[in-house]
Amino acid sequence: MKSTAIVLASRPTGTPGPENFRTEEIDVGAPLDGQVSLRVLYLSLDPYMRGRMSDAKSYAEPVPVGGVMEGETVCEVMQSRSAEFREGDIVRAMTGWRTHAVIDARRVKRVNTYGAPASTALGVLGMPGFTAYGGMKVIGQPKSGETVVVAAASGPVGSLVGQLAMRVGARAVGIAGGRDKCDYVKTELGFEAVVDHRSPDFASELAANCSNGIDVYFENVGGHVWDAVFPLLNLYARVPVCGLIAQYNGSVVGEQDRLPATMSAILRRSLLLRGFINTEFVPTHYEAFQQELGPLVAVGEIKYREDVVDGLDNAPEAFIGMLKGSNFGKLLVRVS
Repeated sequence: MKSTAIVLASRPTGTPGPENFRTEEIDVGAPLDGQVSLRVLYLSLDPYMRGRMSDAKSYAEPVPVGGVMEGETVCEVMQSRSAEFREGDIVRAMTGWRTHAVIDARRVKRVNTYGAPASTALGVLGMPGFTAYGGMKVIGQPKSGETVVVAAASGPVGSLVGQLAMRVGARAVGIAGGRDKCDYVKTELGFEAVVDHRSPDFASELAANCSNGIDVYFENVGGHVWDAVFPLLNLYARVPVCGLIAQYNGSVVGEQDRLPATMSAILRRSLLLRGFINTEFVPTHYEAFQQELGPLVAVGEIKYREDVVDGLDNAPEAFIGMLKGSNFGKLLVRVS
């Protein structure tokens, strides 16, 4: 059996382009004992993948040049030589950007979405959802009456952060880009307020909607969004840092050094800033996340939005667009 795969053709400098990707046909073969053969149904596209394209030191190994782009998928088991799975099972696995794969069954997890579509295992009930859940439970810890601000509020992480805040009685203030995304956050998700970061008066508009300051800021973006949030952080504010998408393509020429002011504020205002990778919380919180949110997503009490692109060959273009904010909701590729 052959698989169509998208590999890293070259390491990008700055924003990735089509020239950094290449499509190849790869021989997959048949599964051996303890392995399963998978047909990929959905591929998740996520900002962290930009880091994997770089060979800079990080918390995970980079994708080698010529290697298949990394990514999590929802798949159907085509053939199993493991007692844990059988043909037709719907599972998730780190197969990468490809149409078919043969992998060790120990690296495969059965999908349980409590009746929600299987695609949610890559979004609100998958890694992005757990990122929101873990960051809020462990670091943010919002309380009733507090103000919680989240950047990229229409995305798969930010949209759940706000909903989790509202479930404990906190005020949810979202930051999003463009009228459609802002309307979605305010009208469909029910945030108390939303501010467009593209507005020329963004900083003053954010301050007006956070008249009592900010108690929890869930950081997904960095850059000028952080500049507007920073002066509003209250004493003992908590800042879970899960992403800095504004910086993923490299630093902006002439950008100011934010470190001295940030360190001073951490001291004077007793701020808690903690970066995290969601896998840190899997042993202690993942089961509770699934059991708590799965039924709520299935009945529509937790809302989510998916942006689905058809065809693996469209993955590079969709990924490049995502880094510029062109997606609306959890970005997925319907592979087959």
